[in-house]
Amino acid sequence: MNLTSGVLAALAATFVCAPVRAQAAEHSLPHLVHQDGRFALFVDDAPFLILAVEDQDIGLESTWPGRAKEWSAIDYLNANTDEVPIYWDEFEPQPGKYDYSSIDRLLTEARQHNVRVVPLWFATYKNGSQHYMPEWMLQDPHRYSHVINRNGEAVDSPSPFAAASLEADKRAFAAFMRHLKDADAQRTVIMVQVENEPGSWESVRDFSPDAQKVFEAPVPPEVLSAMNVRSAAPSPDWPEAFGPNADEYFHAWAVARYVGQVAAAGKAVYPLPMDANVAVRDPFNPGPAGQPGASGNYESGGATDNVIPIWKAVAPAIDILGPDNYRADPAAYLKVLELYHRADNALFLPESGLPGGDAASAEANSRFFFTALGLQAIGVSESDNAPEPWLAMNFRLLGPMQRDVARLNFAGELQSVAEPQRFPNGDQGKLVQTLPFGSWNALVSYGTFRWGSAAANPLPKGRALVARLADNQFLVAGYFCRVDFVPAGTEQQRETQHIVLGTGQTPSALIDGKWIHRQFLRVEQGVYENGNFKFLRTQNGDATDFGLVFGDEPAVLRVSLSTY
Repeated sequence: MNLTSGVLAALAATFVCAPVRAQAAEHSLPHLVHQDGRFALFVDDAPFLILAVEDQDIGLESTWPGRAKEWSAIDYLNANTDEVPIYWDEFEPQPGKYDYSSIDRLLTEARQHNVRVVPLWFATYKNGSQHYMPEWMLQDPHRYSHVINRNGEAVDSPSPFAAASLEADKRAFAAFMRHLKDADAQRTVIMVQVENEPGSWESVRDFSPDAQKVFEAPVPPEVLSAMNVRSAAPSPDWPEAFGPNADEYFHAWAVARYVGQVAAAGKAVYPLPMDANVAVRDPFNPGPAGQPGASGNYESGGATDNVIPIWKAVAPAIDILGPDNYRADPAAYLKVLELYHRADNALFLPESGLPGGDAASAEANSRFFFTALGLQAIGVSESDNAPEPWLAMNFRLLGPMQRDVARLNFAGELQSVAEPQRFPNGDQGKLVQTLPFGSWNALVSYGTFRWGSAAANPLPKGRALVARLADNQFLVAGYFCRVDFVPAGTEQQRETQHIVLGTGQTPSALIDGKWIHRQFLRVEQGVYENGNFKFLRTQNGDATDFGLVFGDEPAVLRVSLSTY
C-alpha cells in the first residue's frame, strides 16, 4: 500500500505511543484521513477508535448533577469518548449572549477522567423538531418559521427556508466553535455533531410559498449530477427531474443545504471533523417519507440511504453521515451498516442499541460492533441509559487496545466478524467463516467448546477479531468463538492450484500435492494496559490443540505460526 511519509510516521508512532487516553504534547488538530479506500480519525496524529457513551438527557448547567451518572457509565463501559448535547436554548438564552461556563466545566471534567468529547449541537433540529431553539425564537414563529404541510398548516418542524433561523444558528454555532478553539488547546474535543436527526416527521417537505417557488425552479446542477439524472429538459424543475420522489429529494436538498451552511460557519472558525446523524429508514421495506401514521413512515429530509448523494453534494462541510442504528432485526441492522459504509463516507454509528427491545435481542445484536469494525468503522456510540454487561464487553476488550485496533484497521491488516443469524427453518449462515490473510486463512467458528466440529451458540453472540502484525504473526481476540489458522499457499498457488483442506485435528491443506500443516510456535495471552500489550502466560497443549477458544472474559492473544 502506498502511504505518504506523514501517514507512515503517524502509524509507526502508535507502536510506542503514550497511554491510550493521554494527550500528545503537540496537541495537533483531530482530522479525518482517507487513504487506500479506508478512513481513520486521527487524534494526536494517530488513528483513534471512538468508543463512546451518548446520553441525550444530560445537557448543560440545568441538569449538571446528572453528569455523575454519565462518568460512572463511561467508567463502567471502559469508553474513551463522551457524546454530550449542547442545548442552544441554554447556550444562548438571550440574543447574542452566550453562556460558556458549562462547556468549560465539561472540558475540565472530561480531562480529569481522561476522556475525549464529541459535542452534539442541538440547535435548529433535534429529531425533526425545533424544541431546543431559544425561547426568544420560539416566541416569534413568524420570523423563525415552521414547515407548512400540504394543507397549509404549520407542523412541529423548523422550516429549512427560514433565513432568520439559519443566520441565528450559524452565528451561535460559530461562537461555540470559536470558544472551543480558544478553550481546548488540549484537543479534548475530537469531532462535533451538527444538529440531531434533522428533517421532518409530519410533512414530506415544506409547502410554504417561499419553498414552493424554489420547488418550481430548476434543480441545482450539483444535485442532478449527484443523483445521475439525465433529463430531456435542459434545466428541469424538481417534478421534471425526480417525478414521484420530487418532494422527498427537494426536502433532503433543503435540509442538507441548511445544516451544511451551519457546519461551514463553524468549520471556518475551527475546522474540526463534523458529522450529521441520521434517523434511518427500514432498509428493506421503507414506507413513505414524512407521512405520519403510514406503515414504515420515516423522517423526510435527513440523509437516509436514498438521498446520501444529495447530502454529500450539498453539505461538503459535513465529513461523516452517521446512521443511528436501532434496528432490532439483525438483517436490517447489518444492511444499515452496509449502506453507510461507502467510498465517500467513513462508517461511524453516533447511536446504536435497542431501546425498549428485549434483552436477548440486545445481547445478540451487540456482536455486530465487530461487523462494523470489519467494515473499517471509526467508532460506535452506545447509550448509557442501561449499560448492560454485553455492551460493556465490547468496550472492555477493545478499549485498552483501541489505538492498535484503529491503526491495524486503517492499514488494512485487520478483519473482524460476528456470528451469523440462524433461523429454525431458514438460512443457517456459515458455521465457519474464513478470513484471508495472504499465506494464511483464519477460520472462525462459534461456541465455547474446546473439542469437536463447529457448532453454534444457543444465542448468536460470538464475535472475533484477527489482525496481522507481521508475517506469520497475528493478534486475535473475541468472545464465544474459536479461531484457528490453515495454510493458504502462495498467491500463485491460490490462483493456479486447487487447494484441498484437511479434516484432522490440526488444520492442514494439500498444496501442490503436498500436505502442509499448521503449527503454533508461540501463543501469548495478555492484556493491554495503557495501550501496551502485557504478557501474562503462554497457551499450549490442551489450550491450543483444537484452536484458540474465547469465552465470556476479555482475552487477547498474540500468535506466531509456522508449517511442517
